[in-house]
Amino acid sequence: MSTIDDIQIQQIVQRVLKQLMGLAQPATFPVNTPLATEMAPGSSRQSGARKVVAIGADHGGFELKETLKADLSGMGLDVNDVGTYSKAAVDYPDYAHEVAKLVSSGKAWRGIMIDGAGIGSCIVANKVPRVRAGMAYDYSSAVNSREHNDTNVLTLGAGLIGVNLAKQIVKTWLSTEFGGERHARRVEKISVVEKVYLK
Repeated sequence: MSTIDDIQIQQIVQRVLKQLMGLAQPATFPVNTPLATEMAPGSSRQSGARKVVAIGADHGGFELKETLKADLSGMGLDVNDVGTYSKAAVDYPDYAHEVAKLVSSGKAWRGIMIDGAGIGSCIVANKVPRVRAGMAYDYSSAVNSREHNDTNVLTLGAGLIGVNLAKQIVKTWLSTEFGGERHARRVEKISVVEKVYLK
C-alpha cells in the first residue's frame, strides 16, 4: 500500500468537493503573478502596489506564523508582522486586534491571525468594524469563508492543524474569490447588522 502526500490529498478533496457541492476550484497562483498586484474593488492604493497581508500570532501560533510569513512573501505579497516575536506567553486579543485594525483601515488587503485554537482571535477580530473574520480548519472551510462570506481575516488554530494543512488553507483562502450573487446580499445584511451597533 502506497502513502499519499499532502498535494495528492488536496487534489482528491478538491475533486470530491467540486463534484458533490458544485464548488468552483479556487485559482492557484505561482510566485509574482497578479495575485500580489491586483486591486480589490474600491481600493485606494495606487495601481501596481503590492498587496499587504497583516499577520499576527500569540505564543502558541508564533512558529506557524514564522513559517507562513515566508510563504506569503514567496507569493509576492508584502507581509506586515504585528507580532508576537517569540514564544513568551502573551494575550491573543492584543495581536488579533492589531491585525483586524490594519484590515479595517485598508492598510492591509487581508489579515491572518494564529493562536492555539483560532476561536478567540476570530471573536476579537469580528469586533472591529468592516472585518469579517472566519476560522478555517480544512480546505472546505477556507473556500466557504471566502466564497460565501467574503472574509478578510483568517484565523488559524496552531494547536489543531499541522504546518502543511495550514499552508494549504492559507493558499486556498487567498486565491478563492467571493462568489457574489446571493452571497453578496447576505454579506450586505451582515454589514447592516454591524451598522446598527456602531451608532
